[in-house]
Amino acid sequence: MGFQYLTNTSLEQAIMQYRMELDRSGFCRHSEKIPVIDAINRITSKAVYAKLCSPHYNACAMDGIALKADTTFGATETSPVKIRKDAVVYVDTGDPLPKECDCVVMIEDVIKVDAGILLYHAAAPWQHVRQIGEDMSAGDMILTSFSQITPVAIGAMLACGVLEVEVVKKPIVGIIPTGDEIVQPDSEPEEGKIKEFNSAIFGGMVHNCGACAKVYPIVKDQKEELENMLRKAIKECDVAILIAGSSAGREDYSSEVINSVGKVIFHGIAMKPGKPAVLGMAGSVPVIGLPGYPVSGIIVFQNIVEPLLEYLTGQNLHKEERKQEAVLTKNYNSSLSYREFVRTRLGYVNGRMIATPLNGGAGVVSSFLKADGIIDIPKNSEGGERGETMSVKLLKSKKEVQQKLIITGSHDPLIDEITDIMVRQEKGFGIVSSHVGSMGAIFAVKRKEAHLGAIHLLDEETGRYNTSYVKKYFPSGGVKVVEGVKRVQGFMVQKGNPKGIHHLRDILRQDISYVNRQKGSGTRILTDYLIKKEGLVKDKIRGYEREEFTHTSVAAIVAAGSADVGMGIYSAARIYGLDFIPICEEHYDFLVDDETLELEEFQEFLKIMKGEELKARLGRMGGYVINNSGCIVNLE
Repeated sequence: MGFQYLTNTSLEQAIMQYRMELDRSGFCRHSEKIPVIDAINRITSKAVYAKLCSPHYNACAMDGIALKADTTFGATETSPVKIRKDAVVYVDTGDPLPKECDCVVMIEDVIKVDAGILLYHAAAPWQHVRQIGEDMSAGDMILTSFSQITPVAIGAMLACGVLEVEVVKKPIVGIIPTGDEIVQPDSEPEEGKIKEFNSAIFGGMVHNCGACAKVYPIVKDQKEELENMLRKAIKECDVAILIAGSSAGREDYSSEVINSVGKVIFHGIAMKPGKPAVLGMAGSVPVIGLPGYPVSGIIVFQNIVEPLLEYLTGQNLHKEERKQEAVLTKNYNSSLSYREFVRTRLGYVNGRMIATPLNGGAGVVSSFLKADGIIDIPKNSEGGERGETMSVKLLKSKKEVQQKLIITGSHDPLIDEITDIMVRQEKGFGIVSSHVGSMGAIFAVKRKEAHLGAIHLLDEETGRYNTSYVKKYFPSGGVKVVEGVKRVQGFMVQKGNPKGIHHLRDILRQDISYVNRQKGSGTRILTDYLIKKEGLVKDKIRGYEREEFTHTSVAAIVAAGSADVGMGIYSAARIYGLDFIPICEEHYDFLVDDETLELEEFQEFLKIMKGEELKARLGRMGGYVINNSGCIVNLE
């Protein structure tokens, strides 16, 4: 009777069962802490958070003069405003904004006269000023787990005070070439001898997977020598590969040798080429016998070894096409004078790739960090309009983009935490989030530009959150509301509350400066409602027109003393060590299109919302009440 392989298992079943055996044995990735400056292209092993704001002071964004904006009001081309020399401070780009000033006028717009300075255009408050935390705020998540550390990411971490980062340790893959007939590639082979080049192929493939290859000397077809070399590799490496010796020849000993140092799980896979593959293990170390024919070995490596290295390195190794058509979710105006490269977030909604251009000037490094693609807008083009289809160069694989939920609307750090939990599930799912306020969320879901909208909209008449808005803007249904959390909104003030702010009326005092959220955000709507309810006048609040897009950026500005108070959530105040004066409790929920309900990514989102890990993370952050998180609300 001729030789028979021990198994003839389907590739899918073999991979699944092999991985289960390995997991039971303690097979796992390892991490190490290294200096950020040395971390190029490494993979984070856990989420990385900013330790400092970037910038950490109010910085002048232009060369020119710093002054109070209200001194320029009324300036026109025909009626310039004259300003005294002692009322301005000359500044360069990057200089701290003088404390008595709230804007910068470019030097090109400054006309010097004997009596002072003439300005032909009025300045707006905070014009040409990079405010504290414009790029990132302390406590913001810079990178999720298993993110590749790019040069931009290194800059972002250093800018935010992160000097060391925990990364996935590069696994070492031992490669043992075997056979009586093979010789070193630098020798002249005689008849019957073959140059050994398989180890170079597989070493290169290991390198491309983000791992380290360790090639051992050629071992002859002798059991004792093979066993000794394999034992050495198992001690020194995370994965061991035997090249050749897995087939049915007289001197093919791979299966026997693997059994002698550990155990064989499969010998023979129902695939062509690659059938003779051996899948074994020694303790928690995978030991794999690759066929000696290069094509067969490559096919086995791609299908069996690469998934193992993908897990050990925390990477997505699937490379796909890099040019796609995407639909813009908002207008983007471009200068006719320049060729512009627009950073954009990407995702799929109802079968369409959706592109949301990122905001941010030349100093906002985080916009590149968040980008999934680049839109190349040529010179002499005015840009693109919402709904227009444009070509996008992908910075991530198409598969990654397809497996992401698009969440837009109100900002809350819990979305970052959900994102990190989701990527740690290792199912390939992720989240693209943008902060456009609660009303922005309503319209994005209505236009089918997002899967979910984060909302906390107060109905002034009923005192209830969200429901009336959903019914108003979706009278025919087609959407559901997913319960999120209850969270506390209140005033964030400096430690010790030096200005003695206790009530809403206090923010009208002239010694108090306020920092607000943007129009359309739920926090802004809430604040406007409370002011109206108390019979106060918004125009008398100093700084009420000063707007920020996230709770953490408001907290950063208060912590730096650039404002005395701002409305926000407790967790943001806690990150910055601020005192917190509770004002009210609100409902922070998610609006979801009916067509999204069956998506696997959305079902994973619901599991996380209901899970213990998110509850634990939010408990550590503080300021949240979790009751029915992840439950779908009946709107009838």
